[in-house]
Amino acid sequence: MSDIKYNRIVLKLSGEALAGEKGFGINPPVIKDVASEIKNIYDLGIQIGIVVGGGNMWRGEAGAEMGMERAQADYIGMLGTVMNGLALQDNLESLGVPTRVQTSIEMRQIAEPYIRRKAVRHLEKGRVVIFAGGTGNPYFSTDTTAALRAAEIGADAILMAKNGVDGIYSDDPKTNEDAVKYDSLTYMDIISKGLKVMDSTASSLSMDNHIPLVVFNLNKSGNIRKVITGENIGTTVKEK
Repeated sequence: MSDIKYNRIVLKLSGEALAGEKGFGINPPVIKDVASEIKNIYDLGIQIGIVVGGGNMWRGEAGAEMGMERAQADYIGMLGTVMNGLALQDNLESLGVPTRVQTSIEMRQIAEPYIRRKAVRHLEKGRVVIFAGGTGNPYFSTDTTAALRAAEIGADAILMAKNGVDGIYSDDPKTNEDAVKYDSLTYMDIISKGLKVMDSTASSLSMDNHIPLVVFNLNKSGNIRKVITGENIGTTVKEK
């Protein structure tokens, strides 16, 4: 398989990506399409870890702004990522893709606790591993979770699938027509330019561990496979 660029990846899916145009909750047709896209690269023999967000269910920052204690609000958000993870698992397994959900907060009746060595073993045996529950700690985003898990399992890259945005821009392309798209950036560019791609903790962690990041549009069919096979789509972020 000489055309494969990344053999072990962490795919970062936002909660909004699973909600589709509804913007809230789980949209069954959308999550089914996402599962099909994942199966498309699974069939190539790629080892796949997935980090799911929970913004379609709850946002800890929003809860804190309404007066809720921030840590408590963040724990609610972590539960939202577990719901998304279970829904994605069900759709993947309906397509014949063996999948395990691991949570950073133990809930043994529905998922495995996160154990790094066990996650790596699942990947080696050809199972997709969904990392839910964030890092298990408040104040950390699921972007940071993606960077952390990618470092822990030795991933070749983080693939950040965006909902309707085809890369990184100088400004929000939905509100600014003059926003310029970047084909490539460094992690220092992300931090110095204040680009809202991932939080600074996640950017620093990815940079320190030499893990490239590819940001692309999830809504266009076949895009995940294109990234895996090395086509130049979206925006690639590297250490240098």
